[in-house]
Amino acid sequence: MGNEFYRLSVGEKVFKAVNYLLIALMCLSIILPFLNIFALAFNPGKDAERGGIYFWPRIWSLDNFNKVFEASNIASAFGISIFRTVVGTVASVFLTAMAAYALKSKTLPGGKFFMMFIFFTMLFSGGIIPYYMLLKSVHLTNNIWVYVIPGLYSAWNLIIIRTFFQQIHPSLEESARIDGYNDFSIFLRIIMPLSRPVIAVIGLFTAVGHWNDWFTGAFFIRKADLRPLSTLLQEMLMSAEAMRDTLNQAAGANYDMLERIQITGNSLKMATIIVVVAPIIIIYPFVQRYFAKGIMIGSMKE
Repeated sequence: MGNEFYRLSVGEKVFKAVNYLLIALMCLSIILPFLNIFALAFNPGKDAERGGIYFWPRIWSLDNFNKVFEASNIASAFGISIFRTVVGTVASVFLTAMAAYALKSKTLPGGKFFMMFIFFTMLFSGGIIPYYMLLKSVHLTNNIWVYVIPGLYSAWNLIIIRTFFQQIHPSLEESARIDGYNDFSIFLRIIMPLSRPVIAVIGLFTAVGHWNDWFTGAFFIRKADLRPLSTLLQEMLMSAEAMRDTLNQAAGANYDMLERIQITGNSLKMATIIVVVAPIIIIYPFVQRYFAKGIMIGSMKE
């Protein structure tokens, strides 16, 4: 590697050096803010308000996380988030892949019309009020399946998977049909195993979307025991900020009252970010090798 570098021209060396510098700066722009979040999450909120905490806690403390996990319905919120992430991701990826397999066929009657119709849904939306009325009319509001059923199909994911399927050589399907396979058998036994990179990438994106979604639980669910983790933590943050403002106004010059406040809205926010992001960080290494392949989808055409 070193010998190859010395054989490069001056212009090529400068180009590589600039590339490495830009990549290093980009990595630092991602890592350093996360380290700051980590430091503030594990530091008492009152002490953090003094400033001077950047990439390491000044005083190690779990008070912020204790506040997050002391909510009475935190266990049910975790269960709802896990349910919607697992069931919603598996069902969405499988059904979207089935639709993509059908639409990639050139012999499908009306295939171009269906693709244009699906693409149309990416450009225009009916709005939040008609969407709420639709969910209410089909009895999905205050129902756990509101997290799964409306998101079963994604036009964007369908187009990506369809593009990947089109790169699979048709001779594989022809050979399978000669052996007596039907369309569903070909899809399960040939197409899906060959499509692990795109399935892993779409699955990861879908799972992250399910895990981080707080909007659905906040607007379409009224039962506290049906709210996912992201919605619960969002409500806790709003309550903490409101309580902090109220105490500041009530305390006035009473510094003793303010000194008792160890959990601030900002410190609770950082702990919440760690709780929400940690599962994704743990899962990502297992799909990273497929992710690297999947991001090249559509970049080459045979």
